[in-house]
Amino acid sequence: MTTTIHLAQQPEADELLGRSPLAALVGMLLDQQVPMEWAFSGPYTIAQRLGTDDLDAHEIAAYDPEAFVGLLSAKPAVHRYPGSMAKRVQQLCQYLVDEYGGDASAVWSDAATGRELLDRLLALPGFGKQKAQIFLALLGKQYGVTPEGWREAAGAYGEEGSYRSAADITGPESLAKVRAYKQETKRAAKATKSASAAKTAKSTRKTGSSAAE
Repeated sequence: MTTTIHLAQQPEADELLGRSPLAALVGMLLDQQVPMEWAFSGPYTIAQRLGTDDLDAHEIAAYDPEAFVGLLSAKPAVHRYPGSMAKRVQQLCQYLVDEYGGDASAVWSDAATGRELLDRLLALPGFGKQKAQIFLALLGKQYGVTPEGWREAAGAYGEEGSYRSAADITGPESLAKVRAYKQETKRAAKATKSASAAKTAKSTRKTGSSAAE
């Protein structure tokens, strides 16, 4: 697995993502509640602090938990929540050791269908449906992992020409498009929530008025 990636927007970090299946998985795991570039540069920062040029699932799984938290917490921190994320990274690596012999690429290398691959990703610690579908789309769109039905399994994230997630980012221009999409989605969600709250309040007032009568 060697491909050109622009998720971290940093040459060294992106180079690692392009050649290391585990780095790609860890980057996706970290991609929540922080800017995408911060999340996907995390694997490179971890590797540097471990004194290696790649991540090793066996090493990380066996690392002293408190020391690993310290490694992710050192400034600049790998994540906004380095403690909880350190635990999740170790849980992911332990699962890969137990189920795949520590080989992250084995999660997808022999998946016969997109559905099978999605199920494997959903089984990973820290991977819910959305994260699993985004990573599946990333594998298909940028890493050449395209089992039958992968776009369908990835849902809207697998659509060609969409700019919904990390799967669609190949440079600054596409990054801007994805950011714009996410901002619009947040605005729409906020508007829906406000409308729902207003409707509930109106219903409550109406019920209260009826009871008074």
